Amino acid sequence: MVKIRLRRMGAKKAPFYRIVVADARSPRDGRFIEQLGYYDPTKNPAVVHVDQERALYWMGHGAQPTDTVRSLLRKTGVLKEFAARKKAERASS
Repeated sequence: MVKIRLRRMGAKKAPFYRIVVADARSPRDGRFIEQLGYYDPTKNPAVVHVDQERALYWMGHGAQPTDTVRSLLRKTGVLKEFAARKKAERASS
């Protein structure tokens, strides 16, 4: 299974995360397929940047976001767009 998850970067006590698409069996900071964006919780407010088109592509092909990434995608509006596209696809069939 392919997952959309966080990959921890940065120094000790100063986390910085990349949002990546990876095989569920690979380690947290190991090999990944594609980088979709980043998340910096150290800034106030936290900075989240996601390539919306690529995230929608991977979710459309069955990639499952983890709980934390799901909440970040909800904040950026990607999940709402995904639901709207899925609804439009069903209506057109």
